[in-house]
Amino acid sequence: MVCAELKPAVSGLEKEFPGQVFFFKLYATHQESKKAIKQLGFKNHGLVVRSADGKVLHKQADHTVDMDEVRKAIGEILHPSG
Repeated sequence: MVCAELKPAVSGLEKEFPGQVFFFKLYATHQESKKAIKQLGFKNHGLVVRSADGKVLHKQADHTVDMDEVRKAIGEILHPSG
């Protein structure tokens, strides 16, 4: 997925999971963000799903974001089986 496609896709997730999922973005050019990007193992950017306490539950790096996988991860977090 190219970057230009990611913004509307994330906006779609906000509508798909209203009040259940919250989004924020980091700018890769900000010094604080560079540290987080490196710690996550991203070269430039990516998409991260975290729990309410901040634990990384799912991530996809750079241009490999697959929105079906992201939806699946969010669904498993919101509705765990077992």
